[in-house]
Amino acid sequence: MTRAAHPPMAGGEFDRDAATRLDEAALDAAWAETGSRLLRLRDGEIAVRAADEHGAKLDLIPATGGRDADRLYLGRLAGDPVFAAVATEEAPLGAEPAAGWLPPFDFAWKLPEVEAEMLAVAFALTAWHRSSAFSPRDGSATIPANGGWARHDSHGGEHFPRTDPVVIVLVEHEDRLLLGSNVLWESGRFSLLAGFVEAGESAEQAVVREIEEEAGVLVDDVRYVASQPWPFPRSFMLGFRARLVEGADPEALNPDPAEISELRWFTREELRDPAPGIRLPMPVSIARWMIDRWVEEGDRGRAADGGRG
Repeated sequence: MTRAAHPPMAGGEFDRDAATRLDEAALDAAWAETGSRLLRLRDGEIAVRAADEHGAKLDLIPATGGRDADRLYLGRLAGDPVFAAVATEEAPLGAEPAAGWLPPFDFAWKLPEVEAEMLAVAFALTAWHRSSAFSPRDGSATIPANGGWARHDSHGGEHFPRTDPVVIVLVEHEDRLLLGSNVLWESGRFSLLAGFVEAGESAEQAVVREIEEEAGVLVDDVRYVASQPWPFPRSFMLGFRARLVEGADPEALNPDPAEISELRWFTREELRDPAPGIRLPMPVSIARWMIDRWVEEGDRGRAADGGRG
């Protein structure tokens, strides 16, 4: 399957309608619109109307009653306002969704792109509000503001959603790709190497440092590829490609035992048709998107060469 031009949840199709969130009267008017909808989240899951082999749809219900401060304004879908709220088993905020409550990892890549983006916004905002009830400056209580895109403390301080940058790296060497298995994962699950950008560090510096720390090898020719929100709870994935430095021994891998249980080089054929017991990243991730694009690059190269090699 041909990869999209961008990672999942990163197409830029969803209208965030930033102007409305800054105006309380405009927010009330948006909530009162006939087409206004509410998207419900609960315990790391989201309300789903449909999810099968043919695709998926989020369960959007009419926005009714008064607009509380915990109704977070996401933006507009096909011109209609969409808000998000956290439900509980005791307060489901509506009827049981047709396809139930599902974690995003089970179906998000099946959604229309605009709904996948909306899902990312909803998870990012609700996770931030859940952990930001008190000011990090003085411990005072905070309240939602700007339609949920900020919180204010009692001293007039304004706080905004936190996003943590992470580099994720496609390391190449002679038509092979380096993947690692995290110590917390089940045996046979592999993905690209990744790590948080440290304070005072550029993303490119983080790429070189993380690969050396996790794999014990040096890389150069660092090139940016694409980015993806990963709001589980608040990461921002920065995808890069890099190559082993000239003269490096690709077999001299030294995995960090605190994080990596196994490192392995994979050919395109091994990734196109993984051996039994080998599991690649979930389809909604930028890691899978980058791996699949790399495999397709080789396929296009073989086609241009008449299928040889």
